[in-house]
Amino acid sequence: MLEKVRPELEKCCFVVEKSKKKEDKISVPVLFGANGKIEKFFDADAYYDEAGYVIEVEVGRAVVNYQFLKDFFEACTMSDVDKLCIAVRNDYRGADDFSKVCTFFDSLYASGRLGIPLSGLLIIGY
Repeated sequence: MLEKVRPELEKCCFVVEKSKKKEDKISVPVLFGANGKIEKFFDADAYYDEAGYVIEVEVGRAVVNYQFLKDFFEACTMSDVDKLCIAVRNDYRGADDFSKVCTFFDSLYASGRLGIPLSGLLIIGY
């Protein structure tokens, strides 16, 4: 799926993961050590540094393995990231993943019980 949207994302200044090889991944810093050395990072599917925007595209395990929550947590800890887009399938093995993810985040935000460092969260169903 990421391969299909790569050209348009790159036109919009995103750097997009090209493969699962280490050199093709997009590493976003999380924790810095002595002399600014990156101690911890998470990989993103697409990243626009100047806008602080991360995109994660899930092709199947978004809800079954709670991958959408891992994506959310990682984006919340990434340095200088304040916007996240998670793309999930509308239908995955007969389940409506898009609606489940939206309901989860609606509940999270409505509760007001967590301080969330993101200024924007976009969920796309495909």
